[in-house]
Amino acid sequence: MKYDCVIIGAGLSGLAAGIRLARFDRKVCICERHSRIGGLNSYYFRQGMLLESGLHAMTNFVESDAPKNMPLPKLLRQLQIDYDQLAPRRQRYSLIRFPEKSLRFNNDFSMLEDEIAAAFPEEIDRFRKLVDFIGKFNETDLKITFESTRKILRFYLKNSLLIDMLLCPLMYYGSAVPDDMNFAQFAIMFKSIYREGFCRPAQGIRGLLELLEEKYLKHGGTLKLNMPVKQIITAKNKAIGVLTQNDEIIECSRVISCAGAPETEILSGQPTKTPPGKMTFVETITEPEPHVDLRDLPTITFFCDKEQFDYHPSESLFSLDSGVICLPGNFELESGDYLPPRMVRATVAANFSKWQSLAIDEYAMEKSRAAAAICAKAGAVSGLRALDSPVNLLDVFTPLTIRRYTDRLNGAVYGSPVKHRQGMTDVQNLFLCGTDQGFLGITGALLSGISMANLHLLK
Repeated sequence: MKYDCVIIGAGLSGLAAGIRLARFDRKVCICERHSRIGGLNSYYFRQGMLLESGLHAMTNFVESDAPKNMPLPKLLRQLQIDYDQLAPRRQRYSLIRFPEKSLRFNNDFSMLEDEIAAAFPEEIDRFRKLVDFIGKFNETDLKITFESTRKILRFYLKNSLLIDMLLCPLMYYGSAVPDDMNFAQFAIMFKSIYREGFCRPAQGIRGLLELLEEKYLKHGGTLKLNMPVKQIITAKNKAIGVLTQNDEIIECSRVISCAGAPETEILSGQPTKTPPGKMTFVETITEPEPHVDLRDLPTITFFCDKEQFDYHPSESLFSLDSGVICLPGNFELESGDYLPPRMVRATVAANFSKWQSLAIDEYAMEKSRAAAAICAKAGAVSGLRALDSPVNLLDVFTPLTIRRYTDRLNGAVYGSPVKHRQGMTDVQNLFLCGTDQGFLGITGALLSGISMANLHLLK
């Protein structure tokens, strides 16, 4: 069979693109390298517990009666998913914790405004002018080029600490650029995290993936698991199919790649023009002792222990200077929702090349050392001193884990710092979606797949 489109990768963007195309009677085949869908946002089992990879939280929470042009209602409508099927559950509250000051925020933007007014009274009027500017900014314009967020923030705000505190969550949740962000990405993240806020699908990432897979297959899409693509076949600089790892040729009229821009350039035999990203992380997942009470703690804590917030690959294997602590159970879950295992997830910046240079025995030792240090740090930041003592370590992932399971160069979670917002490549009929198209996060990935399918195959 010759397909209208082959999609490389069954992550969220690939599944969303597949649903859109299959819904309009395109013959679509998704090739996924692993035995399970989801890509960077999936799930697996350890010690009999279901653990989620990637998902700390969804963004863009709105109530069911929100305007249809907002990101979450828009993607649900495009994918024909009912709001109650996703059933997003809002966060309790989250925290930005720096040495001098802390700021709380939740799904009501007024909390953040009130916190800034109390902590930075001289900045609140300037902050509101910045909010007005962001509100009028069209961050979804696919022709936008890079503008420094730090430069724009310094124009509106005078206090460098407030600038760093605003940047910290948004960088950790979606910047491939060390120590800065493209302002378009900042605006997306500002609106999705601060204006609308964090939430969690009632049935977790597994429930969301099962819902997407059901939609895709129902519309007649083909899903090939354990099917890595080793080459994008071209003729006269036009994509005409893919060659899989088991030497199966799948012919098609279009290819959508979720593999990343430099990775796609390699697959298609083109010169690698897009620089690979370098932002990568180490994460620990631990189960505290039964007597440790997590209920009153922030859903997500973004911390920095230095006077100035730095966001770049660590100079050593990992850095404890800043990071993210997530409690997956601290959302406003309801009866019948999936209740995540009782756990603490802690994430810090890392250095891929440092981890890659380790010998096998060194790797295991350094992985254990990192886990102990990160657990202790999470305990100190959150006030859970019980994390300093032995806890049930459920899992640790390093940049090499990310590289092995996603095939992303340098284990770069957010891909290349250079984004291809229109999804175009130098090869005709070969398009990008997902991380290196430029819409990041769970909501962004879904919108990326939808947007690229609509723009390049359904227009």
